[in-house]
Amino acid sequence: MDLRLSGRRAIVTGGSRGIGRAIARALLAEGVQVVIAARDADVLKAAAADLTAATGGTVLPVVADTGSDTSVQELVETTVSELGGVDILVNNAARPGGAGGPGGARALSTADVAADFNVKVLGYLRTAQAVAPHFIAQDWGRIINIGGLAARQVGLASGSIRNVGVAALTKTLADELGAHGVTVNVVHPGLTLTGDHGGTVVVPDEYLQAAAARISIGRAVTADEVASVVAFLASPLAVAITGESIAAAGGGTQGPIHY
Repeated sequence: MDLRLSGRRAIVTGGSRGIGRAIARALLAEGVQVVIAARDADVLKAAAADLTAATGGTVLPVVADTGSDTSVQELVETTVSELGGVDILVNNAARPGGAGGPGGARALSTADVAADFNVKVLGYLRTAQAVAPHFIAQDWGRIINIGGLAARQVGLASGSIRNVGVAALTKTLADELGAHGVTVNVVHPGLTLTGDHGGTVVVPDEYLQAAAARISIGRAVTADEVASVVAFLASPLAVAITGESIAAAGGGTQGPIHY
């Protein structure tokens, strides 16, 4: 299917590893020019080189910290200067899993949660604020926020807090920007295998087997499969979908009905 994305320009934060890198690759395959942003310059440059070699597309690595207002503004300014504009924002930069550990909410460090919230929720807000004037001026844009299934279940307090926050931000932005041709959605991955896209965490086979029993399709999804969902939402074909929270985790058996 032609997603009608050729020539569009995208920013993918957290684009040097894992799901972010897979999303960048999927957009490049559709003819999108992509800026990948992350904090580690060496990893970022290596990822850009690999993506360019694999796709032949335009990949621009930009060192950025979404926890900083100044850094986010510079990221968007660099994108517009180098690519001539920006059409798509994929917010993916975040600490994997979020703050926390054994002990639940009572054991959380408020400083750790604040830092986590600053990067994922406020970071997503910063980037959305920075691209919004460009989207409004051209009467078109796409924002896809990467959340997580912790938004729909308990067990990791900080992860639940930040991903619910991302969902609320998503709906707010969708309502405010919809009249300007901009759609905003959140994609919630669950257990995701990143394969050879970098940042891979080795997951024990016994854990994967136990998890598969709770997933409707009988296995964990891959980063490429999540990226396909994001690429569609970034396209003109997805104009009817906005303000939605979309799980991309293979389904959950015997879980709640989301309606």
